[in-house]
Amino acid sequence: MERRSRNRRRPALGAVFLCSLFFSAVQGYGADAFSTKAPAAVLMDAASGEVLFEANSHARLPPASMVKMMVGLIVMEKLKDGSLHLDEEVAVSAKAAKMGGSQVYLKQGEVFTVEQMMKAIMIHSANDASAAVAEHIAGSTESFVDLMNLRAKELGMQDTEFHSVHGLPPGRGQQMDLTSAHDMALLGRALVEYPKVLEWTSTVEEPFRDGKFLLHNTNRLLTRYKGMDGIKTGYIRQSGFCITATAARDSTRMIAVVMGTPNNATRAAETTRLLTLGFSSYKSVKLAGKGQAAKERLPVKGGKAKDLGLRYAADLSVSVKTGKTSEVVVKEELPASVPAPVYEGDAVGKAVALLGDQVLKSVDLVAAETVEKGSFFDRLFR
Repeated sequence: MERRSRNRRRPALGAVFLCSLFFSAVQGYGADAFSTKAPAAVLMDAASGEVLFEANSHARLPPASMVKMMVGLIVMEKLKDGSLHLDEEVAVSAKAAKMGGSQVYLKQGEVFTVEQMMKAIMIHSANDASAAVAEHIAGSTESFVDLMNLRAKELGMQDTEFHSVHGLPPGRGQQMDLTSAHDMALLGRALVEYPKVLEWTSTVEEPFRDGKFLLHNTNRLLTRYKGMDGIKTGYIRQSGFCITATAARDSTRMIAVVMGTPNNATRAAETTRLLTLGFSSYKSVKLAGKGQAAKERLPVKGGKAKDLGLRYAADLSVSVKTGKTSEVVVKEELPASVPAPVYEGDAVGKAVALLGDQVLKSVDLVAAETVEKGSFFDRLFR
């Protein structure tokens, strides 16, 4: 059984001092006063999905190893639906064993569990493990790439086309993976819903192959930035230095994407600046939870019941500039009535979060129960 190591080094006092200075410098300033040296960047509130800052956010660029985030999402979704299990064994093919770049030197015929492979992928960015898992799930890496692109469309990743499961430079006759900072933020937001992913991506070092090999996390900010627990770095010559990073402080989680920087130092600096902007200038506020009852009941025309209850179809969470949270109000927008029949789960209205006249976010209000069409006598006596 593998021993998990999650020891963290305390950040140097100088780093803490510099972060404190920057935190003070951006206090009270929003994204309007912010710029970045990164060729493309996004800052997103994880709870609401609201983009707080963006620069060239839809520019299509190579993601390098950030491709593996989609591998991780598909694995987690299959674990959730029960079609895959963490203790399931994955055999290494000859093709997977030949993957270059970052790897854990898998050999043809070796067998590891899904969890061991996922640690190699999400901690160490192992290309060979990524290929082995893809083949195990879909039969071939090509078929798995099809799954990746289908899932990307479902998430609204309109700038993305995947051609590999690892993000390495394309070989002869192959095409480059392409995505955008915006799409990587969408993917990151989907991934952070899984605590197991964050457990892996926050691990600094981990023994592999019975301790004969040590996995090293490629995200050096884990030990340098408060609250950092993921997600994935990337680098090839064509992409420059990239990262989709996430950090949580109190009840607020931010996602920062930086793409195309010339070196690791710039990537780290711009990521830190983005996250600090988010934590210092914005606060995530949960106004209503998924399934929560709406304040009003909705009249039903011609139904067996005269009205029906409503519930929130999703969480209603927003990011608001610090000091403005008390000014946010929720308005439930409903028709005067709905005709029967109405079925449980039907969208019949919206709940809108407002800051003054600004719409921050809206979610559907759905029927909490079914109201069948009433008989002649039901309608007559009502």
